[in-house]
Amino acid sequence: MKKTVLFILVIFVFNSIVTAQKITPSDLKLLTKKEDSLKALAKNLIVDSLTAGRMRNDSFFVRTLIRGLQVKNSFYYPFDSVQGISNVYAPDSTFRIFSWSLSFDDYYSRQRGAIQFRTPDGSLRLVPLRDFSEFTSDPTDSVRTKDTWIGAVYYKIIKTQFNQKNYYTLFGFDNNSVRSNKKWIEVMTINEKNQPVFGGPYFTFEKDSVKRPVQYRYSIEYKKEASTFVNYDEDLKLILVDHLISETDEPDKPYTFIPDGDYEGFEWKGGKWTHIDKVFHQKLEDGQAPVPKPILEKEPLQPQQKP
Repeated sequence: MKKTVLFILVIFVFNSIVTAQKITPSDLKLLTKKEDSLKALAKNLIVDSLTAGRMRNDSFFVRTLIRGLQVKNSFYYPFDSVQGISNVYAPDSTFRIFSWSLSFDDYYSRQRGAIQFRTPDGSLRLVPLRDFSEFTSDPTDSVRTKDTWIGAVYYKIIKTQFNQKNYYTLFGFDNNSVRSNKKWIEVMTINEKNQPVFGGPYFTFEKDSVKRPVQYRYSIEYKKEASTFVNYDEDLKLILVDHLISETDEPDKPYTFIPDGDYEGFEWKGGKWTHIDKVFHQKLEDGQAPVPKPILEKEPLQPQQKP
């Protein structure tokens, strides 16, 4: 056991040293300055009381972020002090996604995002994402591109495989409306042109007693004040999703939905997420249920030490 722990520690230290060598001291100072600027702009995105001010800060934030990411090997810099901005790495460290929400007023907000891909020479490859959800009547029935993205603020990415192809499942939060929130589960792949592709016929309900059509992405909508769990459980090897009911017995009004103590799930089989109607066959008591992490909690990839 001690040898195993020592081996893991040695690997971690070695990886940290390798990562530290990727960013030069001068570039590290530059990135630190950019991070300080981004931190202030990200705060103003939230606290500025005027819509025009939030939009202006968003514009400055995007420009400052791009300039920072243009620094060589910026992929390895975590930007972990920039609060309110999600920055999640893929498990295989091939890319990371920045995402955040821009609120115009209490009734309308849009998601902002960009994917930074790791490159062999440390140069920047950045793919901006355009939130197209307001122009979509049914977001669960179509494949999407970077220009027709169903926006979300991502809090976790997991990687699965099928037939030697990688599938990245994204878990995201959507500040949907003044009365309800949404959480999204989205499968992303990389096509032959090395571009991200969002969605596909990945969510099946073939084992359910009540059949449902295959969905290209999955979401839940629930009461604004409710807390819900939608995440991957490493021990169970399942996606767990809170089962929701209307607290006012109005199933046609998602803004009344709250968790009832049961869990649905999805299991990865044959290149698809197969729905499980009821994961646990008895309701979990307090303390037994999975506890969601804060939406923007991050685990950066081998963060670079700051000067």
